[in-house]
Amino acid sequence: MNRGLPDLLKPGLTILFIGINPGIRSAAVGHHFAGRSNRFWKFLFEAGLTPVKYDAFQDSGLLDLGYGITNIAPRTTATAAELTPAELKEGASVLLGKIRKYRPRIAAYLGKVVYRYLSGRRDFDWGRQEPSLVPGVIDFVLPNPSGLNRMPIPDQLELYRELRRVKDD
Repeated sequence: MNRGLPDLLKPGLTILFIGINPGIRSAAVGHHFAGRSNRFWKFLFEAGLTPVKYDAFQDSGLLDLGYGITNIAPRTTATAAELTPAELKEGASVLLGKIRKYRPRIAAYLGKVVYRYLSGRRDFDWGRQEPSLVPGVIDFVLPNPSGLNRMPIPDQLELYRELRRVKDD
């Protein structure tokens, strides 16, 4: 099951959420962040980024809010650890092209792995990154919403709230 998922992209996005790669369940149902333990939809709602709590089957509705979704690697895996450095490096090049083409106001990287491969930076914290990789696009690093992430949930949610504050500025 390596078909991946289609991107949710259009010009003029406010936020482009950039994941690592599709999980098994997401690829099976054809919708982003469909894993039962994934907190993406919960975080968007609780942070005030969506007016209602969406679920994976409503993912295309994010486009109406000015949000898109893509991944650094298209290959479906049970965990991101199954991806090779070569896949991530190649994906980073493709991803940078998408950011340049679609020019979202904010590129929200869901996990430090995504941003590390794209930027080549090793030492950075969560939140807004300076300088941005594409002039005019704000880079913002969020914790990956996977249920495998062991960062305390309140700490993760606070970073999604910070993204909302940046979006609203």
